[in-house]
Amino acid sequence: MTGSSTNALPDTLVSTEWLAQSLGSESLRVFDCTCFLVPDPKTTLRAESGRSAYEEAHIPGAGFLDIMGDFSDPSGRFRFTMPAPERLAEVFGAHGIGDDTAVVLYAADNPSWATRFWWMLRVAGFDNAAVLDGGLKKWRAEGRPVESGAVTLPAADLSARPRPELVVGRDGVLAALDDPQVCVVNALSAAQHKGEGAHYGRPGRIAGSSNVPSGGLLDPETNAFRPAAEIEATMRAAGAMDAARVVPYCGGGIAASVTTFWLTRLGRPDVALYDASLSEWVTDESLPMEVG
Repeated sequence: MTGSSTNALPDTLVSTEWLAQSLGSESLRVFDCTCFLVPDPKTTLRAESGRSAYEEAHIPGAGFLDIMGDFSDPSGRFRFTMPAPERLAEVFGAHGIGDDTAVVLYAADNPSWATRFWWMLRVAGFDNAAVLDGGLKKWRAEGRPVESGAVTLPAADLSARPRPELVVGRDGVLAALDDPQVCVVNALSAAQHKGEGAHYGRPGRIAGSSNVPSGGLLDPETNAFRPAAEIEATMRAAGAMDAARVVPYCGGGIAASVTTFWLTRLGRPDVALYDASLSEWVTDESLPMEVG
């Protein structure tokens, strides 16, 4: 496919082999989405842009999308607050994503940064995007080439086709908790779900929510996702495959984007990300939480 002008992607999850064969395609845009969450005694986790790591080594031709830059609402009360769909379309266009573009997203190790951008593209109304299975970690483990420096891609026009229903706030979660046909899913670790270890101000989980830790969906050796059948079984056990609607959450809407990504891949049409997640929920003592 090298040099091809086709903009078709084979799937929403693509292999390192496919990408290696497709680099150089005229309409393909590849982006490193890396951010790092560093333990911090004051804030639990401190976010650091992955830009310097990107400039040190990235997939050839890849641009960089900074979750801490244009892709978080500066007026938002919480970290990583998603901009409005129209604003997302504008900034994605400025970074080289147009209506006829094919997009592959990856991160250095944690795929949730790539799935977060995949979800934001969907919120803006753009669907021709895929996540690189295994990310940069798998790419480099296979001995594939990287380059240093920064790549600036020419700006493009991306039409906004807003899908605000793909994101909910606290009121949407409260409504979900009152509806027995809606499944609220926590993407944090099993320990955090129980109320153990690091938390965001109040330990535990949103009352009544089930748990599918996003980290458990990865093969620790390859950093690629586990087989789809295994992930589907995990989602089904949590009640997410049979519910009429699913609302995933985490600490700040990042890890939960892995859940929204996979539920969409598994054919679930009615999924909405709780964007501010526990960062917002814990600030109101009247909002129900539970431990154990």
